Amino acid sequence: MSKVLDAMDACASCGIKANDDIKLKICTACKLVRYCSVKCQKDHRSKHKRACKQRVAELRDEILFQQPESSHLGDCPICC
Repeated sequence: MSKVLDAMDACASCGIKANDDIKLKICTACKLVRYCSVKCQKDHRSKHKRACKQRVAELRDEILFQQPESSHLGDCPICC
């Protein structure tokens, strides 16, 4: 668990730690990694892209499965 916390406290690309001068920005899609700059985010994109897309799909599925079953009633003319 501490490795996960350590990863969240450092830039995923260059490894620089967050401090008073450096605020890390989180990946808005997957929320798994942080970056110190746009340059680091762009440099790391090729390594992060697959895991990011997979996590986004997982998050979307979690949201869909949390919705009550009655929420779809009336939306589909074939099923309802």
